[in-house]
Amino acid sequence: MSTHTAARSPIHVTAQPNPSSSAGSKPAASNAAADYSFLRRYAGRFIVFEGPDGSGKSTQFRRLTEACKSLAPPIALCEVREPGGTPVGERIRQHILLARAEEGLEMGVRCEMLLYMASRAELVERRIVPALKRGELVLADRFVASTLAYQGAAGGLSMADIAGVARVATRNLQPDLVVVFDIDEKAAAKRLSPLLDRMEAKGAEFHRRVRQGYLDQAKSDPGRYAVVDASRGEEEVWGQLTAMLRGRAGSLSARTTR
Repeated sequence: MSTHTAARSPIHVTAQPNPSSSAGSKPAASNAAADYSFLRRYAGRFIVFEGPDGSGKSTQFRRLTEACKSLAPPIALCEVREPGGTPVGERIRQHILLARAEEGLEMGVRCEMLLYMASRAELVERRIVPALKRGELVLADRFVASTLAYQGAAGGLSMADIAGVARVATRNLQPDLVVVFDIDEKAAAKRLSPLLDRMEAKGAEFHRRVRQGYLDQAKSDPGRYAVVDASRGEEEVWGQLTAMLRGRAGSLSARTTR
């Protein structure tokens, strides 16, 4: 389990205007041109990307992995997704998706939470912990914060119950950093495909609760969370993300044995 610096106010990263660019100009910098050497400080760390559906976190996840791989030599990475990432986890993922797609197979929110946690237990044991011991940077597309937001804040399950199951499933492993890509439900809905899955089709109020669930987590654990304004364009969000990571890289606490 990792340790962290003393708690501080939640980090909310917002876009800054770029006077040298205009609406019709190309992005000022690309992954290939920018200096991402500061990312080496995150070797042996565990970073999680979180956010409501439609926040664009998966796009930023891809860009960060590309930035890590662009270095010479590249940073050793372990990329994982949830649910899935292991043979057992992928089977669980199939069951969850099947329950969403086929009428009559709907599952209760508690069952859904437990399936996510079962997949997570395999992921932690088989991939995340071994990668951290090898000194790799682990990047995860969702982790426990998703369950707290979706099945907890929005789904109505007790946060204490979810946290208790999570401690068992993850062996109390905590990410070094949770990046929440924040966007309101109206803006997110405009980005979602009209072919929504069951989770995305639950309506604006559900997604409002999901968003608030993420923000409440960030407020309660400011040393571990950073909130990025995901309502902006891809390049601006990328700029916010890298600025935050650069700023935090200089204040990382000593890495401990997990």
